[in-house]
Formats: sequence, C-alpha cells, structure tokens
Amino acid sequence: MSSLQYEGCNNFRMRLVLATLSGKSVKINQMRPEEDDPGLKDFEISFIRLLDKVTNGTKTVINETGTQIIYRPGLLLGGGIDHDCHVARPIGYYLEMLMCLAPFTKEPLRAVLRGVTCDKDDPSVDLLKLSVFPVLKRFLGTDEGLELKISKRGAAPDGGGEVLFCCPCRQKLRPVKFLQPGKIKRIRGVAWSVRVSPAFVNRLVDSTRSVLNKFLTDVYIYTDHMKGNQSGKSPGFGLTLVAETTEGAFLAAEEVSNARKSGEGPSIPEDIGKKAAVSLLQEIHRGGCVGSMAQSLAALMMVLGQQDVSKVQMGELTPYTIQFLRHIRDFFQVTFSIKKDQKPVAPSTDDEEEPQELRVGADKLILTCVGVGYSNVSKAVR
Repeated sequence: MSSLQYEGCNNFRMRLVLATLSGKSVKINQMRPEEDDPGLKDFEISFIRLLDKVTNGTKTVINETGTQIIYRPGLLLGGGIDHDCHVARPIGYYLEMLMCLAPFTKEPLRAVLRGVTCDKDDPSVDLLKLSVFPVLKRFLGTDEGLELKISKRGAAPDGGGEVLFCCPCRQKLRPVKFLQPGKIKRIRGVAWSVRVSPAFVNRLVDSTRSVLNKFLTDVYIYTDHMKGNQSGKSPGFGLTLVAETTEGAFLAAEEVSNARKSGEGPSIPEDIGKKAAVSLLQEIHRGGCVGSMAQSLAALMMVLGQQDVSKVQMGELTPYTIQFLRHIRDFFQVTFSIKKDQKPVAPSTDDEEEPQELRVGADKLILTCVGVGYSNVSKAVR
C-alpha cells in the first residue's frame, strides 16, 4: 500500500478522507509540537472515531505525545452509525467530510450525529443542506434516499443538537457539465433560534428583508424556533440564506450569533440579519454554478467520476479549495485545467426591465478534469 507524508495539523480532515477514498496510507508528523498542549485535539480524535465507524479494517497509530499519526484506511462500509461529535467543533465539521465518503459505501449511509448544529467557525447543517446537497444530487443523478434532517438544534458552546443524514451509494458517478449559472430567481432562508425569545427570529427576518427586497421581491425566510428538549443546551440564533438561479445553481451564506462565554459581546438580531444579507450578496457576486462552500466537494466528485470529461464553472476559488486541489493531485494524480470564463456580459440598456432577476458579474473560472473512473468496490453490480 503506497503512503504519503505530511507535516502539521492543517487540512487534517481532507488528508484522512482522501486517504480513505484512494486506499493510500498517510503519515502526519509535527502535530502542534510547540504548543502547551501538543498533538491531536479532542475533536480530531472524534473525527478519527467517526471514520472508524464508517469503515471496516481501518488502522490508526498515534504516538505517545499525539504529534504523529499513521492512518491506514479500510473499506467503506456505511450502514447505520451513531456518533457523538465533540462540541469543540460543530456537526458540520464532521458532516462535510461524511458527504464526500457517503456515495461510495457498501450500504446506504444512515448517520445520526449529535453535538453543536452551528457555530461561527464551520458550516452549519442548514448551510450544507442548502448549498452542498444540490451539488451532491447532481452527481448522484437523483435525490432519492438523500436526506438531512435536524431533529434537535444545539447552539455553541454546549450543543445538544441531533441530525440525521442519509445518503444512497452508487457504483459509479456520472460526469457533469455545468457551465451556465443562470440568473437569480428567488431567495430562501431559515432563521432559527433556541433558548431565546421567539421574537428574535422575526427581527432577523425583518432586517434581512430590508436589504434583500431592494434587489428582489421573491424572498421567503422560514422561521424555526425550537423549544424544550429540541432546543439544545445553549442559547443562540442565526440565519442561513440561499439564492437559487434559473439554471439550478444554489449560492448560500449564513451568520450565527456569538456563543455564550466566547468573550465577545451579545449579538443583536438586526446586525446578524444584515450581515447575512450582505454575505449572500457577496456570494452572488462571486457567482459560479456551485457556491464557495460546495467547491471542494464538486471538484472531488469530478475526479471520482467516470473516465469522461467533467466541466464546472466556479467563482473565485477559496483558499480551502485551492489546498484541496493540491491534495487531490497527491492522492489521485489528477490535475485540473483552470481557465477564466471569457464569455462577454451583454451591457444592459434602459429599455430592459428585469425586476425579478439579479445580474451576476465577477470573473468566473472553468474547472475541467477527466475522471479516474473510480468504482465503488464494495457495492455489487446489479
């Protein structure tokens, strides 16, 4: 079994996930050697345990100080799993990587994850559902069996949330060509709150609409105020927005209140609502056929598709996506052709009236690659 070596704790998740998919061992040295508390953190240990539950035969060797890890992947098993995520990172930290693995398991995945459903550092469960799910559906070819349900919400720092993630498995992924993002036709969103006044979600919605209704009239934001044992252990509120285009692209953004005991002052719903609206407008300006949150998953699925050309238009690549492409080159020996989309934007005239559509216009990139013809070795051909 071939092996790769890295240093440092950055990109820890993507290294283990790509190792699992490629079947290559990975050795990571110098995990925080200079810190007062060196080595792996509790949330990284929790992530390793999650991978162990999804796979069969995985071996992980960690040295005494925790500064070195050797990871030898097993076969992706899937099926029903139950995992308590460490509250230092939200469920999205774990779920984002689980979405990369789920299509290639032996049995359809049904995962129950518990912990913090959203915080300021990682994508929330809502953001993954609104932004990444449509991309996953495009590569799977169907949304049958694809589900992400929030049973309980849990704000940082104490969590208490619970999420159900179901995903079908595939023998092979279909190649995708997605080059026309279209124009924004509607905006949807979810304003949520737990263990605070129910009025907070209405204030979130009003402040968000005060910004977005200047550009678009078709704006609808669902309110979700959970009570009792469904509301987790900490107070909090937040807002996730998604803009849908005429061609089926989804661009999303979110804002979350400051966690209790975080050292930052209490958040004001009106400020959170306006920040979320501005973040969504920035995401729309960045544009592309997939949102910035889904760029890395789209690139991975392009590589793991059939031996055919896949092309996807994206906005400016995030630093995370750039690093992900470098790691894909290491594990799968696949490089992408990245070219700027040269299509001219037709100038608007005074005669044109487009009250229901937003024009999108920053530089776009066309990412092209040939799939490696990755086949799900665990799933029987029918």
